[in-house]
Amino acid sequence: MNDTRLPELPSGDEIAVRGLYRRMLEGWNRRDGAAFAGPFAVDGQVIGFDGSGHRGRSVIAAELGRIFADHATPRYVATVRRVRALAPGVAHLEAAAGMVPDGAGELDPGLNAVQTVIAVNAGAGWRIALLQNTPARFDLRPDLAAGLTEELRALVGPGPEPG
Repeated sequence: MNDTRLPELPSGDEIAVRGLYRRMLEGWNRRDGAAFAGPFAVDGQVIGFDGSGHRGRSVIAAELGRIFADHATPRYVATVRRVRALAPGVAHLEAAAGMVPDGAGELDPGLNAVQTVIAVNAGAGWRIALLQNTPARFDLRPDLAAGLTEELRALVGPGPEPG
């Protein structure tokens, strides 16, 4: 019989992967492209909310720096749903994130997202290989959209506290 169970992720590795995600969000909330990109692998990739993509830590830092210079970006609030191993040295983080527009004290439900992070550790520490940021529209399931909005509203405060 073929055993298809995924390997266990040691708690120290889970803490490290959660820390990568937290640092990435903190970089966004400080509007600092280099800090946002810092947790990424040299060849890491971001697929944005709008479908745009950026590959390479330096490209991510430069593009986010440009965005932060040109736009008043909303602040993230987020909660980590799960972190699990996919293979030795490969982890998958699932999170839900919302955004609070600049100068507002309230979450904008139209900016809610489901975020997926693939992190890798090739022996030199954990790094983000991929961030996928998907709009959480929940077409035909307004109950799910409303539930996520209420959960994220509870996180609105001075900054993100990802799970």
